[in-house]
Amino acid sequence: MARAAKAAKAPAKAVGAVDVPSKDDLLKYYREMLLIRRFEERAGQLYGMGLIGGFCHLYIGQEAIAVGMQSIMKPGDQVITGYRDHGHMLTCGMDPKEVMAELTGRAAGASKGKGGSMHMFSTSAHFYGGHGIVGAQVSLGTGLGMANRYRDNGNVAFTYFGDGAANQGQVYESFNMAELWSLPVVYVIENNQYAMGTSVERSSSETHLFKRGNSFNIQGAEVDGMDVLAVREAGAMAAEHARSGKGPFILEMKTYRYRGHSMSDPAKYRTREEVDAVRKTRDPIDHLQERLESLGMADEAALKAIDADVKRIVAEAAEFARTAPEPDPSELYTDVYLETAAQ
Repeated sequence: MARAAKAAKAPAKAVGAVDVPSKDDLLKYYREMLLIRRFEERAGQLYGMGLIGGFCHLYIGQEAIAVGMQSIMKPGDQVITGYRDHGHMLTCGMDPKEVMAELTGRAAGASKGKGGSMHMFSTSAHFYGGHGIVGAQVSLGTGLGMANRYRDNGNVAFTYFGDGAANQGQVYESFNMAELWSLPVVYVIENNQYAMGTSVERSSSETHLFKRGNSFNIQGAEVDGMDVLAVREAGAMAAEHARSGKGPFILEMKTYRYRGHSMSDPAKYRTREEVDAVRKTRDPIDHLQERLESLGMADEAALKAIDADVKRIVAEAAEFARTAPEPDPSELYTDVYLETAAQ
């Protein structure tokens, strides 16, 4: 029998120092979350049509985390995450066309059609992947932090992983090194309550995952990951901690995914009533929409216009991804080794 998730209750909000967002800021966050939602909905449709092969993990429900965290990042900061990565790519500024084209395996994709959903990169956008191995990005993100410290460039590596990956051993090796060397890393645990399909209560002896850094003397906080402003506030506090030389910080974002773990997952381990309850009471986009309307910053017509424009962008990206040429077979032999000039 499916167990009720704790996501239905909003956790205590972390306290940080960040400027009050303006009307333009709030509208920007609304648009960015809506872009992720509509993009993922269309990606799900393309997958059902057989245009996307392999695995496909949708970010629907978790939009506030990527948008809220990106809002406090500075130029040069890096992002690295797991395989539920499309939302992070879009907030990093990657073109929806190149992201969607990568999903359909086209030459115009972000990784030339060879990475697919889980392995996209863009060094120009400071996005270091999409990684298919559970928890692998945590060690790599720690390495990015080490590079930042070595170069003394003032940048922070924002390293995302889920509640399932939080039980991987390499995560704790990374925690130890990051604190020992005071590396500028913010670890963001996107706790959507179920990992692949097992509730966090059944898989973790300590369900408050932000406490996992206690034995390494890493500070942490629990955040309402369904509230973009709560994410923004906590993210600013954590980033300042890391950037000022105090070492890593752990943010546990309590969130919820509406779809299954991947497109092949029917999610029978939870009830439809549970999912509907979260949608009705804690949806991140609806929450911000209510705030905008209550503050008189936007009316229904203005928000519908934003949605229409976002749908147009996504439709164009989908058509581009459907019709763009596939990679030449010779691409199988490229990007295997780093080519350097002869010494």
